[in-house]
Amino acid sequence: MTPHAWELPDEAATSALAVRMAGMLDEGLVVYLHGDLGAGKTSFARALLGALGVGERIKSPTYSLVESYRAGSRPAWHLDLYRIADPGELEWLGLDALSDPAALVLVEWPERGAGALPAPDLVVHLSYAGTGRRAVMEPRTSRGAGVASRLGEPDPHVA
Repeated sequence: MTPHAWELPDEAATSALAVRMAGMLDEGLVVYLHGDLGAGKTSFARALLGALGVGERIKSPTYSLVESYRAGSRPAWHLDLYRIADPGELEWLGLDALSDPAALVLVEWPERGAGALPAPDLVVHLSYAGTGRRAVMEPRTSRGAGVASRLGEPDPHVA
């Protein structure tokens, strides 16, 4: 499955890409968000959730580890596992709910929850690129490939 890459000159471009992706979601999806601190993972997640109709304040789950929302008619989960030292620490969070095929699951720092998380449909790598950012979307399942193919080539207004 072919990855797609976008050059994102600023946070507004990162948000625009997430909003565009939201328009491509017609079913649940598990998205792993990779990147260094400050690379835009939380900004991307907030924009995506907001575009899907989450009307409440979208909080960073850095300290709570997980936040749940209603994104239109589907459940949505946003996890930030930065503070997790061992995947065994996730047992008490009740992550069984993340396996709902209708749910949107966004996971920052997924490598820290290896083995305790559902497999990703789509992996988004965010990295620094000069004064902006770069996003690479890598589909891992047919659901992820469907989103990536509907996203198509990088939008010249985003890249």
